[in-house]
Amino acid sequence: MTRLTMAQALVRFLASQYVERDGVEQRFFAGVWGIFGHGNVAGIGEALYERPDLLPYHMARNEQSMVHTACGYARMKDRLATFACTSSIGPGATNMLTGAALATVNRLPVLLLPGDVFASRIPDPVLQQVEVPARGDVSVNDAFQPLSRYWDRIARPEQLIPAALAAMRVLTSPADTGAVTLALPQDVQAEAYDYPEEFLGKRVWHVDRRPPAPSAIARALDLLARAKRPLVVAGGGVIYSCASAALRAFVDATGIPVAETQAGKGSLPYDHPSALGAIGATGTSAANRIAAGADVVIGIGTRWSDFTTASKSAFQDPGVRFVNVNVAELDAAKHAGVMVLADAREALEALSRGSYRVAPSYQEECAKVAREWDAEVTRLYDLGRAPLPAQSEVIGAVNSFSAPTDVVVCAAGSLPGELHKLWRTRDRKQYHVEYGYSCMGYEIAGALGVKLAAPEREVYSLVGDGSYLMLSEAIVTSLQEHAKLIVVLFDNHGFASIGGLSRSLGMDGFGTQFRFPKEGSRGTDKERQPAPYLPTDLAANAASLGAQVIKARSVAEVREALVSAKKVDRTVVIHVEVDRYAGVGDYGSWWDVPVAEVSETASVTEARERYEKAKPRQRRYL
Repeated sequence: MTRLTMAQALVRFLASQYVERDGVEQRFFAGVWGIFGHGNVAGIGEALYERPDLLPYHMARNEQSMVHTACGYARMKDRLATFACTSSIGPGATNMLTGAALATVNRLPVLLLPGDVFASRIPDPVLQQVEVPARGDVSVNDAFQPLSRYWDRIARPEQLIPAALAAMRVLTSPADTGAVTLALPQDVQAEAYDYPEEFLGKRVWHVDRRPPAPSAIARALDLLARAKRPLVVAGGGVIYSCASAALRAFVDATGIPVAETQAGKGSLPYDHPSALGAIGATGTSAANRIAAGADVVIGIGTRWSDFTTASKSAFQDPGVRFVNVNVAELDAAKHAGVMVLADAREALEALSRGSYRVAPSYQEECAKVAREWDAEVTRLYDLGRAPLPAQSEVIGAVNSFSAPTDVVVCAAGSLPGELHKLWRTRDRKQYHVEYGYSCMGYEIAGALGVKLAAPEREVYSLVGDGSYLMLSEAIVTSLQEHAKLIVVLFDNHGFASIGGLSRSLGMDGFGTQFRFPKEGSRGTDKERQPAPYLPTDLAANAASLGAQVIKARSVAEVREALVSAKKVDRTVVIHVEVDRYAGVGDYGSWWDVPVAEVSETASVTEARERYEKAKPRQRRYL
């Protein structure tokens, strides 16, 4: 037995946790991100201060941002390593709610350790305590319950033992992982208990590769044997399982084309003969055209979000059937598919033992539409727009300049859709777009996590001005961590993505431009005398945070800036103003955003008519 405070025992426990997969063993927690307050400084703070050799401490400047950094790190590490994040009670804790939702939606492990009110309740109500008249056991940390894959409140120091073990089970589970929250009352953090040595000692969590049931593989192969136009949809599970080589072997043997989700982009190199690129609402013309006629769709490690299925309008064959390879039963059961509960690599190797191969005519059709799409990407990279470049041209400049092992990070706005279509991915870890939650502000903080996980890689954070204004403080943290990022800041004076969506709904970009308020104005795109833009200088802001700033006014200057940025030893921000109206097409895809059924505005009525014409393409896959 060792007598420790609950917080000291927790830190020692976390420092002793390891994971093993495929014979490779590594520490699970790289350290602790935190901001201290009265709810955690004397508990977790004291434990980290006392034993700095156990877990490195990293200072954050925003609690949401530090969770994003942990998520970026975990994703880059294929979910085999992460950080813990600690905050005080009150606003420090609730600032982490958005990060918790992002982690759980994207199935990324992160441990949240918010301080809590006194378990003794003697000082109640303490500073920042939310009082609930009907219950005495509620704090703001209860808000984490629906956002966490595991949640517990440690009301007695000995409760840490079962709670910590349960937390690790979830964090290391390929099927159940996400945010885990252990709420830590500030008095209990400081209470001592005699903890067993077995609890504090090294513990290895084995992440096994679940093999598919032979009967499930037989059902999948039987369905595939009757397919004329099969399609693979590669999701994030292919990346996390390190199954890219197995996928390549499978499609080389069968000739089946591959489309990719946001999380699965990079499963195949963009120039592989079977690669059709992005699918769905942000998909390519090649992938969406083949998807429309597919009769058997093999989803590998995808949760079938509405963007992937184009709100269930992508697959139009009347008899289309699905095979779902997934470690999570929730996802494997979707679309009434043949369930293959298995690790992606194991399942692909099992499926490769079949003798199926597509007809040469179908393979050539897929190759033809892929070549046509590649030509379209080249065109969009070189539009020659002036005076402001198109966003696609700047993406092209970054893509052409980057090395295959460099990483591009993005999350929200119009950039993820264009990146999904246009980024020519050459490495399975090159593309890092958080699109499960599409959280504004993730871009720089998430990129910091990527850089900490892979310091040998150049990391490009592509961020719009709307997202930049939400969490630009991560620039400061990147300087403190000596983690150089190249941030490409797209300035279009507003929320360009929602502006485009607004125009498609007949609302003329209402409420999406960064302009001064003006009497009689609704802030739309077509006003004859729009109010002037706000006098914000984001380049100056980035410089004030310590970044090296380069202003570019053209694509040529962006290319020059990228060359210069490589020579700088700290975070660089390349600021470029882009044309907010020069977007990329939808290439036959659709996204279900309901339009007002009745309106006094003619453009909204017209948009409703278009919506009603598109709606019948949507279907249930039963």
